[in-house]
Amino acid sequence: MTTKGKVLVLVSSGHGLPLKDGKVYTGAGYYLNELTVPVRTLMNEGYEITFANPKGNTPQMDVNSAIPDFFGGDEAKLQDYLKFRDTLTGLKNPTRIADVIASGLDRYDAVFVPGGHGPMMDLLDDPDAGTVMRHFHKTSKPTAVLCHGPISLLSALPNSTEVVAALSAGDVAGAHAKAQGWIYSGYKMTIFSTAEEQQREPLEIGGKVLFYPDFALTTAGGAVSVLPPWKSYVVQDRELISGQNPFSDYELLKLLLPALDAKTKSVSAA
Repeated sequence: MTTKGKVLVLVSSGHGLPLKDGKVYTGAGYYLNELTVPVRTLMNEGYEITFANPKGNTPQMDVNSAIPDFFGGDEAKLQDYLKFRDTLTGLKNPTRIADVIASGLDRYDAVFVPGGHGPMMDLLDDPDAGTVMRHFHKTSKPTAVLCHGPISLLSALPNSTEVVAALSAGDVAGAHAKAQGWIYSGYKMTIFSTAEEQQREPLEIGGKVLFYPDFALTTAGGAVSVLPPWKSYVVQDRELISGQNPFSDYELLKLLLPALDAKTKSVSAA
């Protein structure tokens, strides 16, 4: 069967999100709808999906995401997407990002990073994730990031671990100084907002995150904008397509699919 193209999906290897005061949110992972809704649509459109994460281990689903609220309040739809998730053998056994790089990133037409707190655990400063992001930036290939997924853009910094450490320590000036030269500096983008995170902290993660995602991207040089909590919001700037929260899944696809079509057509015409 011929495929329309290939999309690389980056997920976390982590099984615990460090919080303030030494707490850890052990339930952190990917959000069910943020991963499965775009992936299912891409597959239906004829794209082949490769899942990859830093360690090649099975990623964790955030249990708080397996609720009907994120599927239009429809319990049957939730169950349908859980069953679909269980068919994704590549998600159970993802490739290591390093191995994807070794086999060649040119074969992929886009990269997608779904949210949930997963990317806050490791993708934000993983050097291999950074290699992926720099490749898609340099080749102007669609880079779609959703909810907490945009935090993975920090990995494109050669010193991302230092920037993240400064953010975690509350050293805003240091983080800003270390982030000079970020390839996404000045890009219009969105990400899970401080207001949304503060609503979920007591209800979902039982503590406070080390830093807020929108503040982190602003500090690094991104032109970040957000809407009031839980409204669908998507921003496109050059190759980057970012969505604010779980309810932005379909809007993200509305921009990603045409961007993919345009890119694959230009490649085939070349």
